[in-house]
Amino acid sequence: MLQSDPVIAAALLPFPARLPDGSSVQDAAPEQWLKTLGIVRTEGFTDVDLTDSWVRVGDLSEQRLTDFGSALEQAELRPAAISVIRRSVIDPVSGDENLRYSHATIDAAAHLGIDLVSVGLHRPVTPEQAKALWFWTVQGPVDSDDADTWRLAVRRIQELGRHAAEVGVRLSLEMYEDTLLGSADSAVRLVEAVGSGAVGLNPDLGNLYRLHRPIEPFLDALAKCLPFTNYWHVKSYSRDEDAATGLITTTPAPMETGSMDYRTALRMAVDAGFAGPYCVEHYGGDGLSVSARNRDYIARLLRQI
Repeated sequence: MLQSDPVIAAALLPFPARLPDGSSVQDAAPEQWLKTLGIVRTEGFTDVDLTDSWVRVGDLSEQRLTDFGSALEQAELRPAAISVIRRSVIDPVSGDENLRYSHATIDAAAHLGIDLVSVGLHRPVTPEQAKALWFWTVQGPVDSDDADTWRLAVRRIQELGRHAAEVGVRLSLEMYEDTLLGSADSAVRLVEAVGSGAVGLNPDLGNLYRLHRPIEPFLDALAKCLPFTNYWHVKSYSRDEDAATGLITTTPAPMETGSMDYRTALRMAVDAGFAGPYCVEHYGGDGLSVSARNRDYIARLLRQI
């Protein structure tokens, strides 16, 4: 099966939420948004994931949202999805506010003509994580696995799924360590419990592969997730495990040189009926350039399938 012209969107993770003068990108003039979006377009991207670590489109007024849409058009970029980052609807501190914000983001997606919103259950990084070179090397928040927390997650995601379906948007649940979406088995169980055709999985298994602890093999986990996958954040890491000492190390790497076998993974995805969209990510260094390299790698491999 030959796949051509897949949707491969750039994540906006490489761009900070503050300008060099300390002012907020959220409050910036549309011309400032256009400047950043133009950089993404210059790297050869035609599609973009509106990662809300850069601009929270769900918190923009109707006029500002229209201005944002105009900036996307001027940059000649199609918004493939909105990714809601670290706004867990079961966060013990801010879950209620995160639920409101997630609803607002679904409405913003519908306003911009975007049919996919990715959400997760991961929480903000801790001060200790923020000090580390790679935040995932320091233990972060851990979801409770008690029955009440599980029921709350199911109920609130079902609520978001109903809203999404009403406005023509799909919801994708991003996998992340130490959450109820922290393993293939738990993620599949959760999406099955939600039971909505508008809610699927985003098997961002790089979030698990990079951990300095034992993990389920990448392809084994992916095989479990693919029947439920409707969006896919992709990135890779070089991983080394010393069986004698138990030492595990990881570092970000381009997809074609990392330790995750994406050639096999992409074939598995196509065979399972997944046709994108993909979102390319990379942490550290020139993340946008590596993301562009990842885009070209995916496109090349898909042409071979």
